Amino acid sequence: MELANIEKLLEKYLNAESTIAEEKTLKSYFLSDNVAPHLQEYKALFGYFSTSKNERYTKSIQLKSQKKSWKWLTIAASVILLVSVYTGYQNNQQKKAEKIYNETQMAFGMLAANLNKGNVAIAKLQHFEDTKNKIFKQPKK
Repeated sequence: MELANIEKLLEKYLNAESTIAEEKTLKSYFLSDNVAPHLQEYKALFGYFSTSKNERYTKSIQLKSQKKSWKWLTIAASVILLVSVYTGYQNNQQKKAEKIYNETQMAFGMLAANLNKGNVAIAKLQHFEDTKNKIFKQPKK
């Protein structure tokens, strides 16, 4: 009767329908010395479970530090910040220089316009001087 009960429990165990108490019964049966010959193959299975339960991993696990990746990330962020500040400064200087250049061009344009007005006035005076010299017959200097 016990062998029939063990076979039913084994069938439930293989179908993943057994309870923990039934599994303990199977374990104690297969760890004993009087296992039926046609069930000897399951003895190794339950023997493995009982010995592997006591195994422990003894080597130390080396975890990689995450500080290095953060370190490189902060360095990269600092470099990007410095480059962007330098580029912004250069663009600002370029815009200031262009503004000063445009103001200088405007001032030179105004100066040239006023000088042209003076040249026209001098040309009129020269024409007046030439006419006066013709009338009074004075030699040119």
